[in-house]
Amino acid sequence: MTLSSAKKMNLQHKDFYSKNDKIYVATDCIIFGFDDGDLKLLIFKRKQEPDAGIWSLIGSFVKLDEDVNNAARRVLEEITGLSELYLEQSKTYGNADRDPGYRCLSVAHYALIRIGDYDKKLVEEHGAYWYTLKDLPTLALDHNKMVSDALAILRRKARYEPIGFELLPEKFTIPQMQKLYEAIYQRELDPRNFRKKLLSHKVLIKLEEKDKSGSKRGAFLYRFDSEKYEELRESGYNFEI
Repeated sequence: MTLSSAKKMNLQHKDFYSKNDKIYVATDCIIFGFDDGDLKLLIFKRKQEPDAGIWSLIGSFVKLDEDVNNAARRVLEEITGLSELYLEQSKTYGNADRDPGYRCLSVAHYALIRIGDYDKKLVEEHGAYWYTLKDLPTLALDHNKMVSDALAILRRKARYEPIGFELLPEKFTIPQMQKLYEAIYQRELDPRNFRKKLLSHKVLIKLEEKDKSGSKRGAFLYRFDSEKYEELRESGYNFEI
């Protein structure tokens, strides 16, 4: 062990700020999923006071030796069993009276997962459930505000980035894609214009397979070409729908 490493370890166990007030740091995860034409949120009933028994986002206090983003990834993996998924920090909530349990700020993160990919048994063990946004109950603390803020960010990003593909299965139809964007924007989109705009970006790979769940004729399945998109993005391309 180098001298600098030893010094760093010693410093980690010394509190140079002990005369100041203490504050907790937490992370709360806004976990979005898409299923049956609806954008959904994974929530559970809070297990500790204050607001025990109230529906809540899933979160945790950040450990002393843990980066905030890593704390959010830990929470997601503990709940869903997934370690590789889309995760982004949204906002920090630090109102002095936001948590009656103690002075605590929360760094919120939103995640996008494919509903078919997560560990269903693990989610059930934690008492978590999927709620459509339109049926979302009142949540604990300031969690409803966290959800509305994350949804606003998601809507902005969906206009200029192919973020929606993170919520769809690997193979999907264009009507399925349209339903997702309608769920994100909470409004209907013209099918012809949507299809024309989407295909104009040339980031979809058309497959020979069809989804015939909706009709005998069926609809062709597509796959997102991430390599092609990266080439376009690096060239300054604007992916707008």
